[in-house]
Amino acid sequence: MRILLVEDEEKVARFISVGLKAERFAVDSARDGKTGLQMATINPYDLLIVDLMLPGISGTELIRRVRRSNTEVPIVVLTARDALSDKLANFESGADDYLTKPFAFAELLVRIKALLRRGAVPRANVIQIADLEIDRVAHQVRRNGIAIKLTAKEYGLLEYLATNAGRVLSRTMIVEHVWDQSFEGLTNIVDVYVRQLRAKIDEPFEKKLIHTVRSVGYVINEDGAE
Repeated sequence: MRILLVEDEEKVARFISVGLKAERFAVDSARDGKTGLQMATINPYDLLIVDLMLPGISGTELIRRVRRSNTEVPIVVLTARDALSDKLANFESGADDYLTKPFAFAELLVRIKALLRRGAVPRANVIQIADLEIDRVAHQVRRNGIAIKLTAKEYGLLEYLATNAGRVLSRTMIVEHVWDQSFEGLTNIVDVYVRQLRAKIDEPFEKKLIHTVRSVGYVINEDGAE
């Protein structure tokens, strides 16, 4: 699942981003309200984490504008403001949860998972492709009932392919989604991770699900595409 973090404090943003990535979430970051709003408008995120005191436009205004076009994406407010009036104002603007600084990452993680689990996001929490099952909240993968252990990047790659099942994804698209926006490596790293993923997802089983579309990229489906 992909999360947008809108936080102008660099240390706080790094702390949250590292923690979420360790939990196998893909994370995009914005340092000001205007950039955060643009990213939230253009990209389909599973959840937003928004600070209130942002350069450009405030977090409250960002939430209000996001809600005009997207009523379902869960939004967590993360701020030093703990007054009841601030909490009420932001809930009225469209926030789903409110966590004050300083905070424990474990509590933030529990709140995020609770919001994702409640089903507010229209995308399915469990993706099923043939006998492959991906639990997007628990980050568990099974094929034919057998649990498969994946690294964080392998899981991110599989989830991105699976949420776009039947759609051919280019290497550039995969890099931009699964890796950080600042990732500067060559796109051939995707080929390396696809090979690793196939070794776990496809090779032990008769039916192959991950297919190469030559000169284009990769697709996951039940039909051959080599």
